Parts: sequence; C-alpha cells; structure tokens
Amino acid sequence: MIEKLPEQVETLLNQHDYDNLSLANVLCERHDQSKVAFYFENENGDKHVYTYGELNNLSKKFATVLKDAGVKKGTKVAVLLPKGAETFISALAMWRLGAVYVPLFTAFERQAIGFRIEHSGATVVLTDADNRSKVTGAFDELNDSVKENIQVITINSNNQDDIDYWNALESAEPYEGYESVSKDDSFILIYTSGTTGDPKGVDVPVFALSAFEGYMRFGLHVKAEDMFWNIADPGWAYGLYYGVVGPFILGQTFMVYQGRFNVETTYRLLKDYQITNFAGAPTVYRTMRVHGTPDFIDDIKLTTLSSAGEPLNPDINKWTEEVFGSSIYDQYGQTELGMAVVNHHNPLFEHDIKIGSMGKALPGYRAVVLDEEFNELEPGVEGELAFDTEHSPILWFRGYLNEPDRTAKQYSPCNRYYLTGDAASRDEDNMFFFSGREDDIILSSGYKIGPFEVESSLMEHECVAETAVIGVPDEQRGEIVKAFVILRPGFTASDELAHELSEFVKKNLSAHEYPRAVEFLAELPKTPSGKVQRYLLRQL
Repeated sequence: MIEKLPEQVETLLNQHDYDNLSLANVLCERHDQSKVAFYFENENGDKHVYTYGELNNLSKKFATVLKDAGVKKGTKVAVLLPKGAETFISALAMWRLGAVYVPLFTAFERQAIGFRIEHSGATVVLTDADNRSKVTGAFDELNDSVKENIQVITINSNNQDDIDYWNALESAEPYEGYESVSKDDSFILIYTSGTTGDPKGVDVPVFALSAFEGYMRFGLHVKAEDMFWNIADPGWAYGLYYGVVGPFILGQTFMVYQGRFNVETTYRLLKDYQITNFAGAPTVYRTMRVHGTPDFIDDIKLTTLSSAGEPLNPDINKWTEEVFGSSIYDQYGQTELGMAVVNHHNPLFEHDIKIGSMGKALPGYRAVVLDEEFNELEPGVEGELAFDTEHSPILWFRGYLNEPDRTAKQYSPCNRYYLTGDAASRDEDNMFFFSGREDDIILSSGYKIGPFEVESSLMEHECVAETAVIGVPDEQRGEIVKAFVILRPGFTASDELAHELSEFVKKNLSAHEYPRAVEFLAELPKTPSGKVQRYLLRQL
C-alpha cells in the first residue's frame, strides 16, 4: 500500500517558484539580515561572526569578480578551499549568477584534482595559497588547450597570473542582479567514487533544494533556536548539502571550524558555542569515546545527535546516551540521493528507534528492497535497497555528467526503481537495516573510496605490475584501504617498499585514499575472463 504524501512534503514541493527562482534570495536575501549566519573559528584561534547581511553584501561583490572572469549561468567553478568564510561567500556568489559549484576536497592531490577539473569543464578554479601548488600540479595532467582557458582565483595569491581573491572582492562594485534558474538547472556538480572506472559527476539540479530542506527539517530536526554544527567537510556531499546549502535554506545559525579534526578542540567548540544539534560520521563519535570525556562535559548542551556516512555501531550509541543523555540517530544517504532513509528526530515523524536500523524512508521517498529480478521483497528478506521513482516525488537524481551508460545502470528496466547498490532488508514496520555494499566501494571514516582511482595511482609507480584494492575492517575508521601488489621483475618486497607505495598514492592522489596496508602477492585471484576476484582477497 502506498502511503499518502504528508502535507509537509507537499509544502516543500510547492513553496518555491521553480520556473523562475533566485537562489540568492532563497539562500540568503529572504532571511533576517541581522541574524548570525555562522560563527567561524580556525585552528590558530582566529574568530569572526558573519551575519546574513554581511554574507549577502560580500557575495554580491564577489559575484562581480566572477562575472568579470567570465562566469555566467551554467559555468562550472571548481572550488579547492578549506572550510572558511570564502567557501560560503563564493557559493552564494556563484548561485546568484546561476553558476555550478564543483567541490574539490582539500585532501585531493594533482591526479584527483586534474581529473575533476577537466571532466567537469570548469573554466574557473578557486583556491588559496596553501593549495595553489596542487592546482599547478593538476594542470600538468591537463591538455594545453584545456588549462589555457582556465582562470585561477587565489586567496592571498603570490602568482601573478591569478586573481587575488580579497583584493578583487574589496575593489568590486556589488552585483545587484541575479540569474533566474528553474528546477532543472544545475547548481552543483559533485563527484562520487566508482568501482570500475573514473569518478562520476553527479549533476545536482535546483529542485534538490526541496529534498535538502526535507532532511534538515524531518531528519535532523534543525530548529530556529538550535546552534547547528555539521562537522563534515563541504568537499563532500554531506558537508555541502547539509553544512552549506541546508543551513542557508533555513536561515539557520551554525558553526564553521577550519582545521584538522581534533578531539579536544571538538569538545571545546561544543561547549564554547553551546552546540545543540550536531552531525558527524561514526568515526567522529568513536574517536571521542576512545579519547574520554573532558572535565567540562556537563557544560555541553547537545540534545540532537546524528550520524551518516557509514553504519553506526550500537556500542557508540550506548556511550552517547551515558555521556550526553541522547541517542545518536543513524541515517543513510548517497551522493546521488542526499539523505533518504533516516531515523527522524522530528516528532511529527517520530517512530521507535531499533538497534541496528538506519530508519525509515525520509518523507517524499518510498524505499523498497528488491530481488535480482527487481521484484519488491517481503519483510525479513535481504536484497538490494532501491527507491520507487513513481512514488518518490522528492527524488532528484537525473544522471552522471556525460555518462548515459553509467546513469542507466542506476535504474531498473523502465526506470521504475533507482538502485543503490547496497544490500539491505526491512521489517514489518518498514524500518531498514543495512547489510553491506553490493559493489567494492570502501567506506572509511565516512568517505566513500573507489578502488579504481587508488589502483590507477599505484600503477604509475615503476615497481607495480598489477594491483587490486579492497577495504578491510578497522575499529576506528570502519574500513581502511588495503592494496595487494604484484611487483615487476627486479623489485623485492619489503616494509620499506610498502611504505613508499602508500606515500606515493598519498602524494599523488589523495591524503584520505592512500592504502594504509600493502601486501605483496605472486598473483591475483582472477576469473577465467581475467577479472580480479576481490572477495577472495578479503579472505586472505
């Protein structure tokens, strides 16, 4: 039986004029301009408070800078920045112009950055002085015809060919106009890992605003009086969708910390800024538990805790109940969906919380479990988690950039179901239980890592003849990347070489995707057709 659509979802779907929309208005201008948008602090102790009015004025000026650099509706702008004011100012400026925000995680190195810049067709790259050398290295990966048409804007630039971010912004006149967009226009292009190929560019349409707001209100239950902190990095979907766009939709006050994750600092920020609503990956909570609680734990006022990115361990929940007096609500999503199966904090959608369950479908989605022939399965039977496109009016995924074949694989025949690639089951109450990935994606510290990119990077080392990468269990990170390597003649396996290979990937690909374990083999297990059998590697 298909349930009637809740009136709250009807409101989300109908509140915006999706035929003629100003993103600048929806995300900033319509809010109280005197209200604090976010409190900023960095690891040096520098602090600043930004109001919505200040962000609005600064983003208008930066919109002029972008416009002068050739940015217009549909232009892709790649952003390689740490969490900071410039991230939020720049995003608002881009969306005022109808441009497309392409996030680049700051742990990426030249290979990962170069691929995303070229594949996206970005013509402007926004970065800072600390990351500028990575952009230079990434340009070495590009064809001359591609890189010569790219303008770089750098914070604190020391490159004479770059536009200096703040100098240009401060001298610019505010751009008072806006580019009208519709629900089908792109406003984000974000890359997700693939198992057998390059990363895929997820084309996020303006219509996704309704789904993002739905999760903020129904899943996280962010209230006007909350001090909200999503600790995830905006270089990834959860941090961008619900740490940038989500708070802006609500006109919410939130916290932004620029610096490496540190347990002591996290506890202090929770206390100093009186955070009430907190979201992070299970790794964050696991690390906090291992570290132990500070003396001022009673001064922390957390009431709403949420977890996403990987399955939540039940023992972590017991710990937060003892320490904070609140349970963590486990929640599930994908880059292509946003959050779609959640334990709802909002009392309007309250339900019993069951140990091991990632919750119910977010209002506006209909989640099902399918067998191999795409039949819906009964409760208690494991299959593939999927979403009924005919009865999920808030589902916004429409494909990967310039990849129709890979897009088609995400759907059942006739496009009735969106296929997640995750194994799951449900119970009689339509509570869903995650069983595992049906592909070889590695979930580490909340990040999704595709083996293909890591393997491709390893193959560039002179000693590697063949390689295969898998995820192996890790108590703190959930999984870590492990590489199996066959050496070329003339090279000898050693701990030193294993370390060298790890550092090679860390330097050239990404500081979060490198193999933390390397094992040398004489041969890889393969099918008769030559495909690597990763499931056999997991048994070694």
